[in-house]
Amino acid sequence: MRCPYCRYSDSRVVDSREADDGALIRRRRSCPECGRRFTTVEEAVLAIVKRSGVTEPFSRTKVITGVRKACQGRPVDEDSIALLAQRVEEAIRARGAAEVPSHEVGLAILGPLRDLDEVAYLRFASVYRSFDTLDDFEREIATLRNGKGTTADGTAQSSGVQSTAASQNTATPRTTTPETTTPETAASGI
Repeated sequence: MRCPYCRYSDSRVVDSREADDGALIRRRRSCPECGRRFTTVEEAVLAIVKRSGVTEPFSRTKVITGVRKACQGRPVDEDSIALLAQRVEEAIRARGAAEVPSHEVGLAILGPLRDLDEVAYLRFASVYRSFDTLDDFEREIATLRNGKGTTADGTAQSSGVQSTAASQNTATPRTTTPETTTPETAASGI
């Protein structure tokens, strides 16, 4: 490591400590040339390989932004979205690969999002899986109704559907207003 003060090309590690629950390593270094000390921070970078072949660092913010768009107008709070993004990142890092295809990130989002909110899941899946026809939506809705979803690796699983909010009894109360019937809506059957 080059000294930031005198630009000498070598330094000696005096102390190493983990930070942020082991995600970072802080090293205290000493320059043998000028004698000054400095700190470096090392972090393992998780790289995402996009379809075009371009590699970029994993961004939890991008996951949150995509999930937030899918959850727009739904009774999902920011904490749930942040927790989902954390779960996705942990699942991807647990694979142990330095580079992960972007397709796998999308698959890792689908499972937890389905548990969080089925409508948001359907919105995200329709964009992620490029639904082209109404049949694509109907097929996915039928899968949801049958209680079968997909796991993080894209394989089918069979389980009962229960939203995270309902299972934790922390659903946000929603106030509904009584609908008024107008002659137009009564005639059209809406």
